[in-house]
Amino acid sequence: MKTTRTKIAMIALSCLALAAIAAFSGASSPAAAVSDNGAAWQDAKPKYVFLFIGDGTSYPQLAIASAYLGALDGKKEPILLPMMKFPVAGSATTQDLTSFITDSASAGTALATGNKTNSGVLNMDGEKAKSFETIAEKLHKQRGWKIGLVTSVNVNHATPAAFFGHQPSRDNYYELSNELLGSGFEFFAGGKLRDSRKGEFDRMDVYSALRAKGYIVTMTAAEYRGLKGGEKKLAIFSDDKDFSDDTGAMHYEIDRPKTQPSLADYVRTGIAALENNTGFFMMVEGGKIDWACHANDAATVVRDVLAFSDAVQAAVEFYNKHPKDTLIVVTGDHETGGMSLGFAGTGYDTRLGLLANQKVSFVEYDKQVAKFRADRATFSDALASIEANFGLAAKPDSGAAAGPLPKLSDFELAQIRAAFEKSMIPSKQRTLTDVEKLLYGTYEPLTVTVTRILNHKAGVGWTTFSHTGLPVPVFAMGSGQSRFIGYNGNTDVYGALKILTGAK
Repeated sequence: MKTTRTKIAMIALSCLALAAIAAFSGASSPAAAVSDNGAAWQDAKPKYVFLFIGDGTSYPQLAIASAYLGALDGKKEPILLPMMKFPVAGSATTQDLTSFITDSASAGTALATGNKTNSGVLNMDGEKAKSFETIAEKLHKQRGWKIGLVTSVNVNHATPAAFFGHQPSRDNYYELSNELLGSGFEFFAGGKLRDSRKGEFDRMDVYSALRAKGYIVTMTAAEYRGLKGGEKKLAIFSDDKDFSDDTGAMHYEIDRPKTQPSLADYVRTGIAALENNTGFFMMVEGGKIDWACHANDAATVVRDVLAFSDAVQAAVEFYNKHPKDTLIVVTGDHETGGMSLGFAGTGYDTRLGLLANQKVSFVEYDKQVAKFRADRATFSDALASIEANFGLAAKPDSGAAAGPLPKLSDFELAQIRAAFEKSMIPSKQRTLTDVEKLLYGTYEPLTVTVTRILNHKAGVGWTTFSHTGLPVPVFAMGSGQSRFIGYNGNTDVYGALKILTGAK
């Protein structure tokens, strides 16, 4: 009897060991681990797919925006953004063939095609010899789905171009404009087309060619407001002062005129243009989050993250009407700036509500600095402007209806004075020491110094003016959502979309 019990125990232990090995083998691959959910994703067949990409957006950007909302509401806990409430959350690594720190072109290639490539390359291999077909192209050709691309930056910039372009350099804007024209996608919305070949390419030719192909093309805020809502091939390019900034991209949310549509408006317009019984795929990029992170401007970052979140909410509203047929995925392409919720000078404390004191983005304040330079302004003039635009006081009696403003310390005033003196020298005549290069990067010394000081007082830190190698979050809700569980690579986002949509 004892021998029998021993044998039974040994068999049971062996079965448990085999089960553990099998479980470990499955868990070693996120895809394999998820596949055990069976109908949770294997039977899923979404026909309306939204892919949201926050450029330069990882956990810090989302966490700070969420905590900022809580601070404004007088709470010590964050107010969750729409994607933070999604039932599925995973992560994705972002390195490319060149470095652990990717750029937007190679990251976009990974998300759009499932392939790694070199920094700066769009949908071609590391040898720049072979082109990759994107998920948008596959769904358009193979499934007859309608395709929409929405961005807050130029429509032929790296991330949106990653869904229709195939170039050895992301800077081949002329070629990318023509690839956009040849894609046949039904909806584009964002900034005007960039052109790096002055004299060789008349940008109006592409717009005219789009019109000749049956697109309704709008170039101004007035034209956009005049849309009737029944357009099935629509291209929106911002190209007037109330519709775009000096780069031809959308204004930063903090600067956006009421006459300019928001990213969420574009998503809703796109849904109206794309909705059909066969299916659609819409990529939406919050592109200016990245640009603000490069400049280490936290207040501007937060406003653009919130605008991006509003765009996600627009998709959630559509999902609520079509829950069985819709999939929403929200991720980032990489992190920018080395942003952190916490700064050495504030310890465990944060005062994120101070970011609300900032009235304009770094770009708009640069224009004020240029005026200082032209008018030979004094340091006192600059301090008065800083108080008005950033809520930082040089005098102890400075205040507002809500209470006294945070006072600049002698150390901070010295930093601002040094930056002011450097900014009063025309940029082409400036020489920067190694220390100043670390302090200012390629940005206007006075502006970047003031935004950094406000960031620090709020409890926000930065490590770089470039990208970092942090993983990014992946949130999912809808048909096939469990396919995005786990710690994956960014190429797996494409892999999951390909399986769920039936693309070949």
